[in-house]
Amino acid sequence: MMTANEIREAFKRFFEENGHLIVPSAPMVIKDDPTLMFTNAGMNQFKDIILGNVEPKSRRMTDSQKCLRVSGKHNDLEEVGHDTYHHTMFEMLGNWSFGDYFKEGAITFAYKFLVEVLKIDPKDLYVTVFEGDKSAGLERDDEAAGIWERYFPKDHIINGNKHDNFWEMGDTGPCGPCSEIHIDNRTDAEKAAVPGAELVNKDNPFVIEIWNLVFMQYNRKADGSLEGLPHKVIDTGMGFERLVRVMQGKTSNYDTDVFQPIIRKIAELSGFTYGKDEPIDVAMRASSAAQCVMPTPSSVVATPSSVCSCPPSCKRWAAPILSCPHSRNSSPR
Repeated sequence: MMTANEIREAFKRFFEENGHLIVPSAPMVIKDDPTLMFTNAGMNQFKDIILGNVEPKSRRMTDSQKCLRVSGKHNDLEEVGHDTYHHTMFEMLGNWSFGDYFKEGAITFAYKFLVEVLKIDPKDLYVTVFEGDKSAGLERDDEAAGIWERYFPKDHIINGNKHDNFWEMGDTGPCGPCSEIHIDNRTDAEKAAVPGAELVNKDNPFVIEIWNLVFMQYNRKADGSLEGLPHKVIDTGMGFERLVRVMQGKTSNYDTDVFQPIIRKIAELSGFTYGKDEPIDVAMRASSAAQCVMPTPSSVVATPSSVCSCPPSCKRWAAPILSCPHSRNSSPR
Protein backbone atom coordinates (compact mmCIF):
# COMPACT_ATOMS: atom_id res chain seq x y z
CA MET A 1 0.00 0.00 0.00
CA MET A 2 1.35 3.43 -0.95
CA THR A 3 1.79 5.99 1.80
CA ALA A 4 0.46 9.52 1.48
CA ASN A 5 3.97 10.84 0.85
CA GLU A 6 4.57 8.24 -1.87
CA ILE A 7 1.31 9.18 -3.58
CA ARG A 8 2.18 12.88 -3.54
CA GLU A 9 5.64 12.20 -4.95
CA ALA A 10 4.24 9.89 -7.64
CA PHE A 11 1.99 12.71 -8.84
CA LYS A 12 4.77 15.28 -9.02
CA ARG A 13 7.19 12.81 -10.59
CA PHE A 14 4.67 11.85 -13.31
CA PHE A 15 4.20 15.44 -14.37
CA GLU A 16 7.88 16.27 -14.08
CA GLU A 17 8.59 13.39 -16.47
CA ASN A 18 6.06 14.99 -18.82
CA GLY A 19 7.82 18.33 -18.98
CA HIS A 20 6.34 20.13 -15.96
CA LEU A 21 8.36 22.28 -13.58
CA ILE A 22 7.71 21.36 -9.93
CA VAL A 23 7.02 24.53 -7.93
CA PRO A 24 6.63 24.84 -4.13
CA SER A 25 3.35 25.36 -2.36
CA ALA A 26 2.61 29.07 -1.97
CA PRO A 27 2.04 30.52 1.55
CA MET A 28 -1.53 30.05 2.81
CA VAL A 29 -1.72 33.66 3.99
CA ILE A 30 -1.84 35.90 0.92
CA LYS A 31 -0.12 39.28 1.18
CA ASP A 32 -0.32 40.77 -2.30
CA ASP A 33 -3.92 40.05 -3.39
CA PRO A 34 -6.59 42.23 -1.76
CA THR A 35 -9.35 39.91 -3.05
CA LEU A 36 -8.23 36.96 -0.90
CA MET A 37 -7.18 36.47 2.71
CA PHE A 38 -6.06 32.84 2.37
CA THR A 39 -4.89 30.63 -0.47
CA ASN A 40 -8.01 28.66 -1.31
CA ALA A 41 -7.03 27.13 -4.64
CA GLY A 42 -3.93 26.09 -6.52
CA MET A 43 -4.47 28.82 -9.07
CA ASN A 44 -4.00 31.71 -6.60
CA GLN A 45 -0.23 31.98 -6.97
CA PHE A 46 -0.56 31.90 -10.77
CA LYS A 47 -3.25 34.57 -11.08
CA ASP A 48 -1.00 37.20 -12.68
CA ILE A 49 0.35 34.62 -15.14
CA ILE A 50 -3.18 33.58 -16.11
CA LEU A 51 -4.19 37.20 -16.67
CA GLY A 52 -1.12 37.74 -18.86
CA ASN A 53 0.56 40.21 -16.49
CA VAL A 54 3.61 38.04 -15.78
CA GLU A 55 5.57 35.59 -17.92
CA PRO A 56 5.73 32.08 -16.39
CA LYS A 57 9.02 30.39 -15.56
CA SER A 58 7.72 27.43 -17.52
CA ARG A 59 4.66 26.87 -19.70
CA ARG A 60 4.06 23.64 -17.75
CA MET A 61 4.07 23.49 -13.93
CA THR A 62 2.95 21.11 -11.20
CA ASP A 63 2.63 21.39 -7.43
CA SER A 64 0.92 20.27 -4.24
CA GLN A 65 -0.72 23.39 -2.84
CA LYS A 66 -1.86 23.76 0.77
CA CYS A 67 -5.30 25.42 0.75
CA LEU A 68 -7.63 26.84 3.39
CA ARG A 69 -11.36 27.22 2.81
CA VAL A 70 -13.38 28.57 5.72
CA SER A 71 -15.55 31.22 4.04
CA GLY A 72 -16.52 32.64 0.69
CA LYS A 73 -17.89 30.97 -2.43
CA HIS A 74 -15.95 27.71 -2.13
CA ASN A 75 -16.14 26.33 1.39
CA ASP A 76 -17.65 23.29 3.06
CA LEU A 77 -17.26 24.37 6.66
CA GLU A 78 -20.59 22.95 7.80
CA GLU A 79 -19.66 19.49 6.50
CA VAL A 80 -16.21 19.29 8.09
CA GLY A 81 -16.12 16.45 10.62
CA HIS A 82 -19.70 15.40 9.84
CA ASP A 83 -18.83 13.73 6.56
CA THR A 84 -15.74 11.79 5.58
CA TYR A 85 -14.26 13.84 2.76
CA HIS A 86 -14.48 17.61 3.34
CA HIS A 87 -11.80 19.63 5.15
CA THR A 88 -10.99 23.23 6.03
CA MET A 89 -7.30 22.79 5.23
CA PHE A 90 -6.30 20.38 2.49
CA GLU A 91 -3.75 19.78 -0.23
CA MET A 92 -4.53 20.32 -3.88
CA LEU A 93 -2.45 18.36 -6.36
CA GLY A 94 -2.30 20.34 -9.58
CA ASN A 95 -0.86 20.54 -13.06
CA TRP A 96 -0.80 23.68 -15.14
CA SER A 97 -0.44 24.72 -18.74
CA PHE A 98 -0.03 28.38 -19.62
CA GLY A 99 -0.66 28.62 -23.34
CA ASP A 100 0.78 25.15 -24.03
CA TYR A 101 -1.51 22.08 -24.06
CA PHE A 102 -5.24 22.45 -23.51
CA LYS A 103 -8.16 20.04 -23.16
CA GLU A 104 -6.69 17.07 -24.98
CA GLY A 105 -3.44 17.20 -23.03
CA ALA A 106 -5.12 17.70 -19.64
CA ILE A 107 -7.58 14.84 -20.16
CA THR A 108 -4.90 12.50 -21.48
CA PHE A 109 -2.53 13.21 -18.57
CA ALA A 110 -5.32 12.70 -16.02
CA TYR A 111 -6.38 9.35 -17.48
CA LYS A 112 -2.82 8.08 -17.75
CA PHE A 113 -1.93 9.01 -14.18
CA LEU A 114 -5.03 7.48 -12.60
CA VAL A 115 -5.34 4.37 -14.74
CA GLU A 116 -1.85 3.60 -16.02
CA VAL A 117 0.28 4.84 -13.12
CA LEU A 118 -1.98 4.28 -10.08
CA LYS A 119 -3.83 1.33 -11.66
CA ILE A 120 -7.30 2.56 -10.72
CA ASP A 121 -9.98 0.54 -12.51
CA PRO A 122 -11.53 2.81 -15.18
CA LYS A 123 -14.87 1.03 -14.63
CA ASP A 124 -15.04 2.88 -11.31
CA LEU A 125 -14.47 6.31 -12.84
CA TYR A 126 -17.05 8.78 -14.14
CA VAL A 127 -16.44 12.16 -15.75
CA THR A 128 -18.57 15.25 -16.18
CA VAL A 129 -18.64 17.89 -18.91
CA PHE A 130 -20.25 21.33 -18.96
CA GLU A 131 -23.74 21.03 -20.43
CA GLY A 132 -23.85 24.68 -21.49
CA ASP A 133 -25.95 27.61 -20.33
CA LYS A 134 -28.14 29.39 -22.84
CA SER A 135 -28.82 32.32 -20.52
CA ALA A 136 -25.08 33.00 -20.38
CA GLY A 137 -24.52 32.31 -24.07
CA LEU A 138 -22.32 29.29 -23.31
CA GLU A 139 -22.43 26.10 -25.39
CA ARG A 140 -21.98 22.51 -24.21
CA ASP A 141 -18.34 21.45 -24.01
CA ASP A 142 -18.53 18.99 -26.90
CA GLU A 143 -14.76 19.15 -27.34
CA ALA A 144 -14.07 17.74 -23.88
CA ALA A 145 -16.84 15.16 -24.25
CA GLY A 146 -15.35 13.95 -27.52
CA ILE A 147 -11.91 13.50 -25.94
CA TRP A 148 -13.34 11.63 -22.95
CA GLU A 149 -15.12 9.24 -25.34
CA ARG A 150 -11.70 7.88 -26.32
CA TYR A 151 -11.34 6.52 -22.79
CA PHE A 152 -14.84 5.94 -21.39
CA PRO A 153 -18.21 4.68 -22.65
CA LYS A 154 -20.88 7.35 -22.99
CA ASP A 155 -22.71 6.18 -19.86
CA HIS A 156 -19.64 7.21 -17.84
CA ILE A 157 -19.68 10.76 -19.32
CA ILE A 158 -22.25 12.97 -17.60
CA ASN A 159 -23.52 16.45 -18.40
CA GLY A 160 -23.02 18.88 -15.53
CA ASN A 161 -24.65 22.24 -14.91
CA LYS A 162 -23.02 25.63 -14.51
CA HIS A 163 -22.80 25.25 -10.73
CA ASP A 164 -20.70 22.09 -10.96
CA ASN A 165 -19.01 22.41 -14.33
CA PHE A 166 -18.21 26.06 -14.94
CA TRP A 167 -15.41 26.92 -12.54
CA GLU A 168 -15.16 30.39 -11.00
CA MET A 169 -13.18 31.12 -7.86
CA GLY A 170 -15.10 34.30 -7.10
CA ASP A 171 -17.32 36.98 -8.60
CA THR A 172 -14.51 38.18 -10.85
CA GLY A 173 -11.36 36.69 -12.34
CA PRO A 174 -10.26 33.75 -14.51
CA CYS A 175 -12.85 31.06 -15.18
CA GLY A 176 -13.98 28.44 -17.66
CA PRO A 177 -15.74 25.12 -18.19
CA CYS A 178 -14.42 22.10 -16.34
CA SER A 179 -14.53 18.32 -16.24
CA GLU A 180 -14.72 16.54 -12.90
CA ILE A 181 -13.47 13.00 -12.36
CA HIS A 182 -15.48 11.00 -9.83
CA ILE A 183 -14.77 7.56 -8.37
CA ASP A 184 -17.26 4.95 -7.21
CA ASN A 185 -15.95 3.24 -4.06
CA ARG A 186 -19.09 1.27 -3.22
CA THR A 187 -19.26 -2.50 -2.94
CA ASP A 188 -19.88 -4.63 -6.03
CA ALA A 189 -23.42 -5.37 -4.83
CA GLU A 190 -24.18 -1.68 -4.44
CA LYS A 191 -22.76 -0.91 -7.88
CA ALA A 192 -24.93 -3.62 -9.43
CA ALA A 193 -28.04 -2.26 -7.73
CA VAL A 194 -27.57 1.42 -8.69
CA PRO A 195 -25.28 2.66 -11.50
CA GLY A 196 -22.61 5.07 -10.31
CA ALA A 197 -23.65 7.60 -12.94
CA GLU A 198 -26.88 8.17 -10.99
CA LEU A 199 -24.93 9.14 -7.86
CA VAL A 200 -22.42 11.61 -9.30
CA ASN A 201 -22.72 14.98 -7.51
CA LYS A 202 -25.52 13.59 -5.33
CA ASP A 203 -23.61 13.82 -2.02
CA ASN A 204 -23.07 10.08 -1.82
CA PRO A 205 -20.06 9.58 0.50
CA PHE A 206 -18.77 6.67 -1.60
CA VAL A 207 -19.14 8.30 -5.05
CA ILE A 208 -16.96 11.37 -4.78
CA GLU A 209 -15.10 13.83 -6.96
CA ILE A 210 -11.34 13.40 -6.86
CA TRP A 211 -10.06 15.65 -9.66
CA ASN A 212 -11.29 18.77 -11.43
CA LEU A 213 -9.83 19.77 -14.79
CA VAL A 214 -10.53 23.45 -15.44
CA PHE A 215 -10.25 24.70 -19.00
CA MET A 216 -9.63 28.35 -18.22
CA GLN A 217 -10.37 30.54 -21.20
CA TYR A 218 -12.33 33.51 -19.83
CA ASN A 219 -11.93 36.39 -17.39
CA ARG A 220 -15.08 37.42 -15.50
CA LYS A 221 -15.21 41.23 -15.33
CA ALA A 222 -16.79 43.30 -12.56
CA ASP A 223 -19.89 43.91 -14.71
CA GLY A 224 -20.41 40.15 -15.04
CA SER A 225 -19.34 39.92 -18.67
CA LEU A 226 -16.76 37.45 -19.97
CA GLU A 227 -13.68 38.29 -21.99
CA GLY A 228 -11.15 35.90 -23.46
CA LEU A 229 -7.86 35.35 -21.64
CA PRO A 230 -4.60 36.28 -23.40
CA HIS A 231 -3.88 32.55 -23.69
CA LYS A 232 -5.81 29.44 -22.70
CA VAL A 233 -4.84 27.89 -19.40
CA ILE A 234 -5.17 24.42 -17.90
CA ASP A 235 -5.76 24.51 -14.14
CA THR A 236 -6.36 21.14 -12.50
CA GLY A 237 -6.91 20.35 -8.86
CA MET A 238 -7.06 16.91 -7.27
CA GLY A 239 -7.99 16.38 -3.64
CA PHE A 240 -4.87 14.81 -2.16
CA GLU A 241 -6.62 13.41 0.91
CA ARG A 242 -9.36 11.86 -1.25
CA LEU A 243 -6.82 10.25 -3.56
CA VAL A 244 -4.95 8.82 -0.57
CA ARG A 245 -8.22 7.36 0.70
CA VAL A 246 -8.81 5.64 -2.64
CA MET A 247 -5.27 4.29 -2.89
CA GLN A 248 -5.26 3.01 0.70
CA GLY A 249 -8.62 1.27 0.30
CA LYS A 250 -10.40 3.33 2.97
CA THR A 251 -13.96 4.61 3.09
CA SER A 252 -13.04 7.81 4.95
CA ASN A 253 -10.28 10.36 4.46
CA TYR A 254 -9.83 10.31 8.24
CA ASP A 255 -8.85 6.63 8.21
CA THR A 256 -5.72 7.29 6.12
CA ASP A 257 -2.18 7.96 7.29
CA VAL A 258 -2.80 11.67 6.68
CA PHE A 259 -5.17 11.99 9.66
CA GLN A 260 -4.81 8.88 11.81
CA PRO A 261 -1.66 10.03 13.65
CA ILE A 262 -3.44 13.27 14.62
CA ILE A 263 -6.62 11.48 15.68
CA ARG A 264 -4.64 9.02 17.79
CA LYS A 265 -2.91 11.93 19.54
CA ILE A 266 -6.24 13.65 20.19
CA ALA A 267 -7.54 10.39 21.65
CA GLU A 268 -4.48 10.09 23.89
CA LEU A 269 -4.79 13.64 25.21
CA SER A 270 -8.57 13.77 25.53
CA GLY A 271 -9.26 10.32 26.91
CA PHE A 272 -11.85 9.57 24.21
CA THR A 273 -11.73 6.58 21.85
CA TYR A 274 -12.30 7.19 18.16
CA GLY A 275 -14.89 4.98 16.46
CA LYS A 276 -17.23 4.30 19.37
CA ASP A 277 -19.51 7.35 19.56
CA GLU A 278 -20.49 9.31 16.44
CA PRO A 279 -20.78 12.77 18.10
CA ILE A 280 -17.32 12.26 19.60
CA ASP A 281 -16.02 11.02 16.23
CA VAL A 282 -17.37 14.17 14.56
CA ALA A 283 -15.58 16.33 17.11
CA MET A 284 -12.34 14.42 16.75
CA ARG A 285 -12.45 14.62 12.95
CA ALA A 286 -13.11 18.36 13.12
CA SER A 287 -10.32 18.74 15.66
CA SER A 288 -7.91 16.82 13.45
CA ALA A 289 -8.75 19.17 10.60
CA ALA A 290 -8.11 22.16 12.88
CA GLN A 291 -4.78 20.70 13.96
CA CYS A 292 -3.84 20.44 10.28
CA VAL A 293 -4.62 24.12 9.83
CA MET A 294 -2.73 25.43 12.83
CA PRO A 295 1.08 25.41 12.94
CA THR A 296 2.56 23.60 15.91
CA PRO A 297 5.16 25.89 17.57
CA SER A 298 4.50 26.44 21.28
CA SER A 299 3.60 30.05 20.65
CA VAL A 300 0.40 29.05 18.83
CA VAL A 301 -0.53 25.69 20.35
CA ALA A 302 -3.69 25.72 22.47
CA THR A 303 -3.15 25.69 26.22
CA PRO A 304 -5.58 25.20 29.11
CA SER A 305 -5.69 28.93 29.81
CA SER A 306 -6.51 29.74 26.19
CA VAL A 307 -9.66 27.63 25.98
CA CYS A 308 -10.87 26.85 29.48
CA SER A 309 -10.22 27.42 33.17
CA CYS A 310 -9.02 23.87 33.81
CA PRO A 311 -5.96 23.00 35.85
CA PRO A 312 -3.05 21.59 33.80
CA SER A 313 -4.14 18.08 34.79
CA CYS A 314 -7.27 18.40 32.66
CA LYS A 315 -6.40 17.18 29.17
CA ARG A 316 -9.63 18.02 27.37
CA TRP A 317 -8.23 21.41 26.35
CA ALA A 318 -6.03 19.49 23.89
CA ALA A 319 -9.14 18.94 21.77
CA PRO A 320 -11.37 21.85 22.89
CA ILE A 321 -14.18 21.03 20.49
CA LEU A 322 -14.84 17.94 22.64
CA SER A 323 -15.86 20.39 25.39
CA CYS A 324 -14.65 20.04 28.93
CA PRO A 325 -16.84 21.20 31.85
CA HIS A 326 -14.77 24.39 32.26
CA SER A 327 -14.66 25.37 28.60
CA ARG A 328 -14.95 29.01 27.64
CA ASN A 329 -15.93 28.05 24.11
CA SER A 330 -18.88 25.71 24.67
CA SER A 331 -21.59 24.78 27.12
CA PRO A 332 -20.89 22.19 29.83
CA ARG A 333 -21.88 18.68 28.89
